[in-house]
Amino acid sequence: MKDPGTRRWFGTAAILAVGLVAGGYLLGNGLVRAKDADRSVTVRGLAERDVTADLATWTISYSSSSTDLAAAQAKVREDTAAIETFFAGLGFPEDTLQPTGANVTSFTNEGLTTFTVRQRLALRTNDVEKAQKAVARQFDLVNRGVFLEEGSAMAYTFTRLNDIKPEMVAEATRDARASAEQFANDSGANVGAIKEATQGYFTIEGRDGDAGGWGVSDSPFKKVRVVTTVTFLID
Repeated sequence: MKDPGTRRWFGTAAILAVGLVAGGYLLGNGLVRAKDADRSVTVRGLAERDVTADLATWTISYSSSSTDLAAAQAKVREDTAAIETFFAGLGFPEDTLQPTGANVTSFTNEGLTTFTVRQRLALRTNDVEKAQKAVARQFDLVNRGVFLEEGSAMAYTFTRLNDIKPEMVAEATRDARASAEQFANDSGANVGAIKEATQGYFTIEGRDGDAGGWGVSDSPFKKVRVVTTVTFLID
């Protein structure tokens, strides 16, 4: 016959065993439920849009060289007047053309000093179509005796990115959901709500592959692109 202390010990051990079994079952079942609840798929969505630049900037660099500094300066003043007349004739307001810098350098060879006077003017306009016509006729300036230096080029910029950002993000998210639904259909599941999302970066490049960063290039035709990364719950 077992003493009362031994019976109590076996009774307590039995209760603990049942509790551990029950607790283990509940914990395991809870982990299964948690795992099922955490089913998700991460996909990327793409949105692209062709746009046209809304800002044109043309930096015009020109110079004149002479052994007489006053003569070189006078020639640059004549060139400046010729450039102003050129743009006025194309219908640009006077304030769209502004000086951005000037400098004088000298070079001495065999006792003879040559002075070079450089001047820079910048055209800045939102009339992109008119700017295109102007740059197409830049050799008219050369014909007027203006020596255009290297780097005198038109740059076109798209500045209205914030106007199209919301629509493009929504479009990229829809594209991501379509990809998630394809994955879900293949596995017999359904796509639920968004668990988390990362917008990604917007890029603006020349539509036809011309060089230029962040929307600045020698073509007014741009392509805006954004890629989003979205994680959807799957049920």
